[in-house]
Amino acid sequence: MTVTIETDVAVIGSGMGGGVIARALAEQGIRTCVLERGTRLPRAAEENWSPRRVFVDDVYKNAAPWLDTTGNPFKPGVHYWVGGNTKVYGASLVRFREQDFGTIQFREGVSPAWPFGYADLEPYYGIAEQWFGVHGTPGQDASDPWRSTGYPYPALPQEPYMTALHDRLRAAGYSPASAAIAVDRRDGGACIRCRTCDGFPCAVDAKGDAETRAIDPALRTGHARLETSVRILRLRTNSAGTRVVEADGVRDGEEVRVRARTFVVSAGAVNSARLLLMSANDKHPDGLGNSSGLIGRRYMVHNATFMVALDPRRPNRTNFQKTISINDWYLGSDLGQPLGNIQMLGKLQGAMVKPARPYLPLPLLNLATRYSADLYLESEDLPDTANRITLNSDNVPVVHWRPNNMSAHRGLIRKARTMLKKIGYPVILHETMGIATNSHMCGTAVAGADPAGSVLDSHCRSHDVENLFVVDSSFFPSSAAMNPALTIAAQAIRVAREGDLLR
Repeated sequence: MTVTIETDVAVIGSGMGGGVIARALAEQGIRTCVLERGTRLPRAAEENWSPRRVFVDDVYKNAAPWLDTTGNPFKPGVHYWVGGNTKVYGASLVRFREQDFGTIQFREGVSPAWPFGYADLEPYYGIAEQWFGVHGTPGQDASDPWRSTGYPYPALPQEPYMTALHDRLRAAGYSPASAAIAVDRRDGGACIRCRTCDGFPCAVDAKGDAETRAIDPALRTGHARLETSVRILRLRTNSAGTRVVEADGVRDGEEVRVRARTFVVSAGAVNSARLLLMSANDKHPDGLGNSSGLIGRRYMVHNATFMVALDPRRPNRTNFQKTISINDWYLGSDLGQPLGNIQMLGKLQGAMVKPARPYLPLPLLNLATRYSADLYLESEDLPDTANRITLNSDNVPVVHWRPNNMSAHRGLIRKARTMLKKIGYPVILHETMGIATNSHMCGTAVAGADPAGSVLDSHCRSHDVENLFVVDSSFFPSSAAMNPALTIAAQAIRVAREGDLLR
């Protein structure tokens, strides 16, 4: 049996890109169907908020293994649920800096300019912040870009340990700023400010994720529908190869055929590239819309390091730790180049560290994390055509990735260690993440003005296929050194409102 779905716009994927463009289109009265390979994530506090179940048992990380360059499998940080990776993200919704949209020179290469500027995206940043209910305070960070609207809600108040940490940083000459966080902590809001937010699903729907803030509002308009457990395997074009006419998929062993005027691929930087490569035909022999040869290439993922500062004199009883960011070296440094962003992690607990240190007993890890302050450091990964996604004979993604711009990241690590030592932490540990930490992946279907050097135009429309869009982090020309989610959302709204999807 074959199920046939007909709609005006078919959106493949329900994460930040797919969910937000679906809401933006539905609010314009455009008939939209979201196709999600997963289901809605079950709400159950004993599961959603269990560090052991989430981090040791990996109950929500449900992607099949991918392969590295040598053919070794690894479990990617990918979550196939309605809302995608936003179901477990840290809800850090921060704007890229104005300079991130221009050319930036690093010691090891160039971060290229985008085909549009910050000013083009700025109004849509404001809309996305409203939709997701972001808490923040502008003007505390010298790297902050200008804004035409304020945050919907004031910054989350600091808990005592974090207030003391903030004050110590200030006294030492640093510039800590309030983090921009999307949780429902307004008066009467659902957020209970728990320890199980960053990296966990929210059992009370208080996190501003793509399911609760994009998909569900889209469905309430009456102009959108959601089809779950549908895995799209191929896009088919007309005989001329100029338009997609159908998406072929499968659900519970049955064939699914989707017909639409416009197709939006929002499956994530690896899976969007995978679908386009799998959709090759005689008019597009190297992959659908791949005349530039860049689909799958220029894969980027932030250079990321977890840093743990321990002080046995100061127990850290903070519940919600992710309230401070430090961008003193984001736009430049005495090391001759920008270094990146520092932000607090959600408060670590022993079971959250266990997968990285399996040989250490859990009681010891629980003891250590009771006295730790936990930070996340991220620096740009520069676009390199050798860093790419290919498919093996079974269409399993193969991730070819060699980190670059590591001189900047090593500089950021040194700055962070010096900073933490200066404010009194006697023990500082850190670990730089590898290929499996890919929650910030981007760049595999890059946007640009020149069809020979890009896959998409500035509104994420394929240069080669007139009714094909790719709206997720795949379009990023550079990775910047900020969490990408708000930029994905802002561009999705911009595409829906300016991109003339139904032409």
